[in-house]
Amino acid sequence: MDNNFDVIVVGAGPGGYVAAIRSAQLGLKTACVESRKTLGGTCLNVGCIPSKSLLNASEMYHKAQKEFKNLGIEAKDIKLNLSRMMTNKNKSVLTLTKGVEFLFKKNKILHLKGKGSILDKSTIEVTDDLKKKTTYKAKNIIIATGSVTTSLPGIKIDEKIIVSSTGALTFDTPPKNLIVIGGGYIGLELSSVWQRLGSNVTVIEYLDHIIPGMDKDISSEFLKILNKQGINFKLDTKVTGVSVLKDKAVVDFTNNKTAKKERIECDKVLVAAGRKSNVSDDITKIGVKQNKQKKIQVNEKFETSIKNIYAIGDVIDKGPMLAHKAEDEGIAVAEIIAGQAGHVNYNVIPSVIYTSPEVAMVGKTEEDLKRENIKYKVGKFPFLANSRAKVNNEPEGFVKVIAEAKTDKVLGVSIISSLAGTMIAELALAMEFGASAEDIARTCHAHPTHSEAVKEAAMAVDKRPIHF
Repeated sequence: MDNNFDVIVVGAGPGGYVAAIRSAQLGLKTACVESRKTLGGTCLNVGCIPSKSLLNASEMYHKAQKEFKNLGIEAKDIKLNLSRMMTNKNKSVLTLTKGVEFLFKKNKILHLKGKGSILDKSTIEVTDDLKKKTTYKAKNIIIATGSVTTSLPGIKIDEKIIVSSTGALTFDTPPKNLIVIGGGYIGLELSSVWQRLGSNVTVIEYLDHIIPGMDKDISSEFLKILNKQGINFKLDTKVTGVSVLKDKAVVDFTNNKTAKKERIECDKVLVAAGRKSNVSDDITKIGVKQNKQKKIQVNEKFETSIKNIYAIGDVIDKGPMLAHKAEDEGIAVAEIIAGQAGHVNYNVIPSVIYTSPEVAMVGKTEEDLKRENIKYKVGKFPFLANSRAKVNNEPEGFVKVIAEAKTDKVLGVSIISSLAGTMIAELALAMEFGASAEDIARTCHAHPTHSEAVKEAAMAVDKRPIHF
């Protein structure tokens, strides 16, 4: 077999497999190295996709139990079959990973199964399950190895009692009491899943607010909603220790302001304190530079400190750690290698939390603009005044549009709504084209839809909403 390639991608997650497909589409002879048994990386296998399957199923279970009756739907003897729910999740994952396999074959991409090591700027060694080593040559190498769960000092994840997000996707029974360390995207999504399925959930967050990085208005409102749903919170609190006694966990924590110490015994502990770059320090031996957070430094063309070695996704020091950001970078780097003008606009990358309701944002928050000393104006519109949300019994949340004071250019948008993840795309597109709040306000939105709240929020920037 000819072991020489134009491009070898290391890692087959959303960034890696997209980079491989786009490279092949551009006529480059391409291979992709992946150490997992299946393609798709963390996202498809143990992240975005399985968690969304459980979020969807648990929400339907919750609605059938709590909300159907009010809608005139009588359903008796509703029971949780967690095993079947997990089977459905696994089936979805398998279908999607097989789909990536099909795309590799369709685009004539060689799937190199094993762990990849970069020996120099043009050589990759792949070690398979039988420890057999094979070397391959490439004119260009793309590092797309993603990220892994990080724990806290002194807390050892065993994926039995103390689990990462991976373990929290595979419980065989809902834990009676679940402690979640971390009030970010992952912690809150999985808190929602298990709270709906019957767990008593307590989230411990070091900061005095949840979802760090999102608009404080959104954070405050979302906290109220989650509290109302039955999720407990210990904010401004530091976890000082987690120990396992027989089949239980004991969590010790201290309030940052009052120094009050507390202890809770629980069945499971989910550590959702963030993720770190999944790249070996050996990369520095060949000259690839990293920053203090062990992220690879790249230029505007995604090139590392070694010519013809590129990096994208969670391993680099650009943008948020999101699958869709990695995908955009995968397309951009492939086009750059092929001599085209690949580009990613990091100012317009949407973020979504897939709880119920969903939370989404794109662009700047008020806090960002205050730090940057940029003058702005705000328009907000609540879903309580939106007809479609009202008839769907989804009155919680609002749309918040922030525009530059002088030019009216939209600088950021935040949404809490059952459809926030889908709705945010309109705003990302508007911002990509440099739209003003007036542009959105003068765009006709279908009635009755949730998206009318976007139009009304844009009108509210100029203090002229119609329905509120």
